[in-house]
Amino acid sequence: MNSWINLDALWGIVVVGLVAGAGLPALFALGLRALNPSARPAGRSAVTGPPAAVGPVGYAVAVLCFATVLAAIAWGIFVIVNHS
Repeated sequence: MNSWINLDALWGIVVVGLVAGAGLPALFALGLRALNPSARPAGRSAVTGPPAAVGPVGYAVAVLCFATVLAAIAWGIFVIVNHS
């Protein structure tokens, strides 16, 4: 039975599928969340007050997340184009 199924290739497909299918959207969502802080300044209500400003750490986290997602997309396109 094992001679018909290449388990190493199957595990590779599962890992790549999990990373591309769940990891990249989660990373993109983390970047969006970093750009939208939920904490509001003291004395401002959630309805009328403007949202809190995004700090440099939020921008850095967002840029890192978006850059990773874009790099993964570019790598995927590169692999597809090179193997065709």
